[in-house]
Parts: sequence; C-alpha cells; structure tokens
Amino acid sequence: MKHNHSIAVISDIHSNVYALEAVLQDIDSRGIQAIVNLGDTLFGPIAPVETAQLLMNRPSIVSIMGNCDRYLLQDHCESPTYEYVKPLLGQEVLDWLRTFQKSYVYEDALFCHGTPFADDAYLMERVAPYGTDDKSVTELMIELAAVPQKIIVCGHTHVQRSMWLPDGKWIVNPGSVGLPAYFEETPYPHSMESMTPHAKYAILQQQDEGWKLEQVLLPYDCEQAAQKAEAAGRMDYAHAIRTGRAEL
Repeated sequence: MKHNHSIAVISDIHSNVYALEAVLQDIDSRGIQAIVNLGDTLFGPIAPVETAQLLMNRPSIVSIMGNCDRYLLQDHCESPTYEYVKPLLGQEVLDWLRTFQKSYVYEDALFCHGTPFADDAYLMERVAPYGTDDKSVTELMIELAAVPQKIIVCGHTHVQRSMWLPDGKWIVNPGSVGLPAYFEETPYPHSMESMTPHAKYAILQQQDEGWKLEQVLLPYDCEQAAQKAEAAGRMDYAHAIRTGRAEL
C-alpha cells in the first residue's frame, strides 16, 4: 500500500476553463499527479472546446461519464446548453468523451458522477415538491449496501460536503470546479447552491490511519467566466458564477 498517496478529485467543470486552469495549477503546485474527473465536463456556455483541449492534453486524468457528458453523445437533447455546445464539438472531442468510464475504483474508494447506480441522481439529497432535504443515514446505508468500497466519491450536486455513515462508509462530494450553483426543473423545481463563487475540488490522501480529506475553495477570475456566459445569453450561469447562488 502506498501511504501518502494523494488523489485530486475535480467535478462538474461545465465548460468553465478559467476555473479549471486555476484548479489544475493549484493541483500541480502541490505535486499531486493522480487526478480523477467526476464528469459534467463540457456542458456549459463558457468554453467547452478549450476545456476539452486542456484535459485531453493530460491523458493521465481518469474521467467519469456524467449525465451531461452522456447528453452530448446523443443526437438530440431538449436543452439550450446542448444546442450551444454540441455544434462546437469535433469528432476528436466526441471520441474522447466516449472514453469516459461509468465509475472508477482505487483501492477502497469508488468514484462516480451521481450515485454508484445512476449518473443523474443525487446520492446524499432527496428532491421533493418543497425542495431538497438530506436522505436519512439508514436510507443511505441500505442504498450503498451493495457497494464494497468504504469511500464513495460523487459529484453532480455541485455542493461540497461529506457524510460518514455508522457502517463505516464515507460519502465525499468535491463540489463543482466551474458552476457553483444552478436551478433545475426536474423532478421538482429546486436549487443547488454552494454559496460561494470559488472553484472547488477535493484532495484525498491515503494515510496509515485512513484517508485524509481536504476540501479546497480556490479564488480565480470568475468575472471573466461570467462575462463569457453573458455573451452567450446565459444570465443564469453568470449569476451563479459570480455569487455561488442560483437565480430563482
């Protein structure tokens, strides 16, 4: 077992190349070589092609297929973001997206986008007609009973958090690199908000006693990213990027 092995976990870039550049620079400055990307990488109105190029130049990054990556491989999708991004993607980028894995296991850690079973479901939260709340500990232990790994690292909600279960499992969400909040209509209208404009990612470090978790909130030039979103007519993205809050 390689002790002090560090893994940087990035997720939900949503085409924000400015946030991604800052995060990769921070990871490099710490000398961390292993990077896992939990997906939803190019789906956004900022700089999808530049985001793809930056990641394709780092073939050692393990990328997981997010629901929005999967949409970009479809021929049709009822979404203004899809209609903006899809025409920009050449064959090389689409072929690269196809290499994304459903999930990834490193020792006792499982990396996935949404849950180990679905790329478009929240793991720790439940969406109800009145908004979102947390699933109970019992519910989560039952849901994850079939997962042999002790640590489940997931993205999708864009909210940085972690939760320890009484059976010894640990759920970790690194938050979103590039989109700190959003409003979603389905299954019921709800907002997910990280409450700060920082680029977010996580570092997991293997130690003798177990894994150490560091949640990183990184300042970057979010104004540049917000202006790009505005130029594409996406005030919702611009507001979220500047404030960490969703516009309702």
